[in-house]
Amino acid sequence: MRITFARMAGFAACVLACAAHGGQAVWPPQDRAVQIIVPAPPDTGISTKLASLVARELGQRLGGSFAMARSNGIHGHGAAAIVASAPPDGGTLLLCDTKLLTINPILYRELPAEVGSMSLAPIGLVAQMPNILVVSNSLPVSDLASFTDYVRRNPGIVNFGSTGNGSVMHLAGQLYMSATDTNMVHIAYRSAAQANSNLVTGEIQSMFQLVPGVLDQVRQHQIKALGVMSDHRVQALPEVPTMAEQGHPELKASAWLALMAPPNTPVEIIERANKALNATLADPAVRKEIVDMGAEPGGGSPADLKKLLASERKKWRSIITDADVSGAL
Repeated sequence: MRITFARMAGFAACVLACAAHGGQAVWPPQDRAVQIIVPAPPDTGISTKLASLVARELGQRLGGSFAMARSNGIHGHGAAAIVASAPPDGGTLLLCDTKLLTINPILYRELPAEVGSMSLAPIGLVAQMPNILVVSNSLPVSDLASFTDYVRRNPGIVNFGSTGNGSVMHLAGQLYMSATDTNMVHIAYRSAAQANSNLVTGEIQSMFQLVPGVLDQVRQHQIKALGVMSDHRVQALPEVPTMAEQGHPELKASAWLALMAPPNTPVEIIERANKALNATLADPAVRKEIVDMGAEPGGGSPADLKKLLASERKKWRSIITDADVSGAL
């Protein structure tokens, strides 16, 4: 009788487990790898590093296989289209940045519908990379106040470089000019590396770069860091004050990376992925890995990410409209 009862108990447990899953397939799938699409070229940029980290950690925590895959479409739109049209089974995810989801739909008027809308399902915020005001060592300034005074005394002369029209760096510069009522010259570069190099040599005078992009140059005193555009000092450069500490709390700008799923992905998959992502980002070893890249670990719920997307779109729409910034595909 004991064996009979044991078998009955086991059968009952299986039935309850199946009911708890609502009859849906187990996620992640055991017969194939979950693809994390990254709209980035095959380089060693922070987006690819973080995608590899997320794939590694989710695989370990969820017991499945996760693999990073790159998509080189223009402005990341190809990657968004791939994920937006993928089956909503959690087999294809997207790790994307600020520009793709909140700036491009405003900047470019001829976007694919899946990019222009907010149809992708939020899973969670992976990391943030605040903008940081950095200047050439030759510029006679030492903090935000002296920089703003110098710009005001040289209207239309002081320049700042960025990675292109409508980039987060460009818009952060526009935000600065709007908040301080100053006038600077924007110089667009095809690559951050070239802009950094010209800043170090003094060919350009300033940048509203991202912390990971100038971490080494600041630490090696090749350029001067005047202020971080975030609520708090960044762990990678704790000696650099925030803009708020220097009297300008409105000067907040950052790039961020978020994990998204196809539209209509079941809430059970979204919640399981979010739980694993938050566990990953709470791990001290993982947090140190992210901080060492110059980024700030993310976290939070899908609802938190949805709220961030909406607030970021509102902020950048105002900046793009006021500065009459436009883009072309």
